[in-house]
Amino acid sequence: MLEIKSKLKIPRSAYKVAVGGQLKLPFESRQKSRLKTKLVSGEEVGLILPRGEILRGGDLVTASDGRVIEVLAEPEKVLHVVCDTPAELARAAYHLGNRHVPVQVGDGFLRLAADHVLEEMLKKIGADVSSMEAPFEPEAGAYAGGHHRHDEMGHGGKIHDHHQEHDHDRDHDHDHAHCDHPHHHRK
Repeated sequence: MLEIKSKLKIPRSAYKVAVGGQLKLPFESRQKSRLKTKLVSGEEVGLILPRGEILRGGDLVTASDGRVIEVLAEPEKVLHVVCDTPAELARAAYHLGNRHVPVQVGDGFLRLAADHVLEEMLKKIGADVSSMEAPFEPEAGAYAGGHHRHDEMGHGGKIHDHHQEHDHDRDHDHDHAHCDHPHHHRK
């Protein structure tokens, strides 16, 4: 089986290489460091990436046979959120962030994984929410050291994902009075 063990670290635009295949995955799978899957061609492949490595649409990875494989963000069911004013959009982003929800921030819109509870909450605060299928590329956490990763640094520098740290039913409110340092949850 073909193995993928590393991601090329500089932007794709810097490479002038022939792409030897495509790996199309939803965001949930692009977060995994170990995964058995298939290329678009049907060829079996095993991801064996460093922990915390997240694949983004457009990334290039190297395969055990020397090929360069292009990562594609598979369209998935998302909620597309727009508001009448920037302040209302910021309010929607605040409420989603307060629930530790991975959010894609675009020019005048937010996107998040489809979730009926969050959809109703957003509608109650006045957001215009529509369902669509689109690639999902949520933001990085503020402490992730990169632009596009939704988990945060904590516990001695190890990556942790809040969805694994809490029992989230996504229908709760809680306040985090801090915004300039990572918070640590204990089990």
